[in-house]
Parts: sequence; C-alpha cells; structure tokens
Amino acid sequence: MTEIIPLPFDHVKAHEHITRTDKRMARIIAKTGAFRFQLDQCDSVYESLLEAIVYQSISGKAAATIYARVKALGSNGLCPTPAEILALPDQRLREAGLSGAKTAAMKDLAQKTIEGVVPTLEAAGLLSDEELVERLVSVRGIGAWTVEMFLIFRLGRPDVLPIHDYGVQKGFALAYGKKEIPKPRELAAFGERWRPYRTVASWYMWRAVEHYGKTRTITKNTKAKKLKPPKKKSSKRSAVMKHSVKKKSSRRKKRS
Repeated sequence: MTEIIPLPFDHVKAHEHITRTDKRMARIIAKTGAFRFQLDQCDSVYESLLEAIVYQSISGKAAATIYARVKALGSNGLCPTPAEILALPDQRLREAGLSGAKTAAMKDLAQKTIEGVVPTLEAAGLLSDEELVERLVSVRGIGAWTVEMFLIFRLGRPDVLPIHDYGVQKGFALAYGKKEIPKPRELAAFGERWRPYRTVASWYMWRAVEHYGKTRTITKNTKAKKLKPPKKKSSKRSAVMKHSVKKKSSRRKKRS
C-alpha cells in the first residue's frame, strides 16, 4: 500500500482562517467538504521536474505513456539519473516521444542537478518559495507555473497562489460571479485575504470549476488596447509648408 505523506500544515486551521475572512469561500468549502489533498511522492526534485517537463502541453494519457518510456531508459527500470540522461543520445529521447525542446530541457535539468542548482529534496525543504522559484526557473523549459505546482503538490507549501493557472482563474470567476477571467494582478490582490493559506484557497478554486463550470459561462478577457491613428497635420500648417516648398523651388529656377 502506498504511504500517504502527511501535509506540513494544519488544514483545519486553514479552513477556519479562510471561512472567517471570506464568506463566499466558506460556501464553496461547505459545498466541497474536507480538504482531500495528497502529496506527490517523487523521490527527488530532479525526478519531479523531469516528469513535469514530459507533461507540459500534452494530454495526461499521452504524457503517461511517454514518461513510462523515459523511465525505461534508466538502469533497472528506474528513472534515469542525471548522468544517464546526459549520456543518452538526443535521438533516443526523441524516439521515446519527446520534442526537441523537451529533450533540450531534460538535458539542462540533468546538468543543473549535477551542478547543484537544482537542490535535493531535503535541501529544497529549507529554501523559501521565492528562492526555489529563482533557482528552478533557471532550468530550460521550467517556468514559474511548473515550480508553483511543485511547491504545492510535492512540498505541500501552504501559501502558494498560482495566479497564471487557468483553472484557478476560472474557478475564481465562477465562484465570485465574474463575467470574465481575472487578470493575474487582480487575482493576486484579492488573494491577499487568504494568506497564509493560499494553497488551500487555490485547491478550492479548482473545485469551484467542478461545481459551477457547467452552469455558468465565463469568457476570456480579450480586451486589447486600440492603436491610435497618427495625428494629422493641421491644414494650416500643411499650407504653410507647401508655400515654403514652392518659394524654394522658384528661387532655384531663378538661380539656374
């Protein structure tokens, strides 16, 4: 039986805080029930990010198939070590189903793990969220969103709000009666009331999509700034300029 890793924070206190500070969220919590959240069980930061790279921008089913092929490239059927990834020809990784960009990202991840830029799981536990984001986004193909998912689902950090995650954005819009997807800065400002348990609030935003997604309609914010047409020169100024050009032309003719 797979061992369930305990959360590093008290979710009961998180519920109490959020329901006290946000009545709308209190209704979602009551509708959803307990915070049923389990941490991923990757053995290392490296392995967690390796899997994240595979899963980027493709369906979960396809990603699972490709990741199984990548793991089969390691010794004894285990996930390839950083040294093994670097030793593999790019073509082997491409044959497993990876794109050229993901192959390059995996190689960079392996190199930065060997160099110590990517910390061990134990060392990651001692770093702040900001320090981890700064270090891990230096890896090719790893953005802030991927690191935020790692902070939430592997480390169980209590106060992460992924403001660029579409599911969180949509859940917020549905839960709070918005007609459009909020801008990241709007979501960040509103989420201040959920500190220091923004991870828990994010989880309930994902649940809000399940509750209201089929009954309420949300549109993406497509408003764009309209480019202003260049200002036309005044007719008076144009007339003066034309007159000046004519005078210069007539002077040249007289000189010739």
